[in-house]
Amino acid sequence: MEHAFRAAEGRTPFSIGIEEELMIVDPDGYGLVNAIERLLGEAPVGEVKPELMESVLEIATEPCATTTDAAAQLRTLRSHVASVAGEHGLTIGSAGTHPFALWEDQRIAARDRYRDLVRELRFVARQELLFGLHVHVGIDDPDVAIHVVDGMRVHLPILLALSANSPFWRGDRTGLMSSRTPVFRAFPRIGVPQAYGSWDRYEQDVEFLMRSGVMSDPTYVWHDVRPQPKLGTVEVRVCDGQTRVEHTVALAALIQAMVHELAAHYEADAQLGDYPWQILDENKYLAAIHGMEGELVDLPSSDRVATKELAQRLLDRLREHAQELGSEDALEGISDILARGTGADRQILVHDTNHDLREVMQEIVATTVGR
Repeated sequence: MEHAFRAAEGRTPFSIGIEEELMIVDPDGYGLVNAIERLLGEAPVGEVKPELMESVLEIATEPCATTTDAAAQLRTLRSHVASVAGEHGLTIGSAGTHPFALWEDQRIAARDRYRDLVRELRFVARQELLFGLHVHVGIDDPDVAIHVVDGMRVHLPILLALSANSPFWRGDRTGLMSSRTPVFRAFPRIGVPQAYGSWDRYEQDVEFLMRSGVMSDPTYVWHDVRPQPKLGTVEVRVCDGQTRVEHTVALAALIQAMVHELAAHYEADAQLGDYPWQILDENKYLAAIHGMEGELVDLPSSDRVATKELAQRLLDRLREHAQELGSEDALEGISDILARGTGADRQILVHDTNHDLREVMQEIVATTVGR
């Protein structure tokens, strides 16, 4: 399998790229609008791309040396798509789900990849009206990339808890802080991956799936963390879309620091803990339900520990890695989440005031575009 996990002239180790899936919204009723083709075009930086549904757009930064650069690009991209949307009488919003939209009202984008996906997965693909945050971190060696992916599995529940931002689905307060998580769980090849141990093993497994006709390329493996061979990155996909850009950047900085720590762990020839896949998956499920207000199973012990305590412990440990990467300031957004709550907490607070989901969307839109 061809890959880009190699050092190259001009490439910065641990470069970072951020992708956000955003809602295209009617600024009056705050429903979704099937309008992606009107919003595409050249961006001032990075890319604006279609997604599965015509009411969804994706913005993607270029590979950036620092989270400061990535944050600047992300703000530029959000401002750009908001401006283009405004020219068409529309606006944008960012969260893990739209609080009251129905997937039945959404058109599939006119792209072969998405038509093929609907043909293969049918209802499972059609109901995937979800909005995620994806973070890429550059790696220069394929075995280091696999070590990072294997080690990152333990951190996925904390990242999900910190990013939880989808308490509503189809007009219902689901009782979950990340409703996006169980909805996406219907897809194949998703969730917490197995531990691969080496690039050779990963390559064998993915090539087997492609030879069998199950999928056409490695991007059809939708795990919460995965190697991205074409880009030479580790991609973390577990997070809900964030309403506040500061929280997006903070999560990206935390992920970058995790990758840096795990790469150093590989260089020290250290061994990763061997934890049952079931407990990693259970922790993720607990995070989806309770967000930051619950407990997770602490590893390697089997004790239940408050998620906030585990997140604070992780944040404290990773600060030195963020310092080395020049990203420590961005971690203030994680401290803000720990102190004031997640996006899901904010949505619930706004909703419970007047029990008005349009008011929830009004705030999501205003915060997304920085008003």
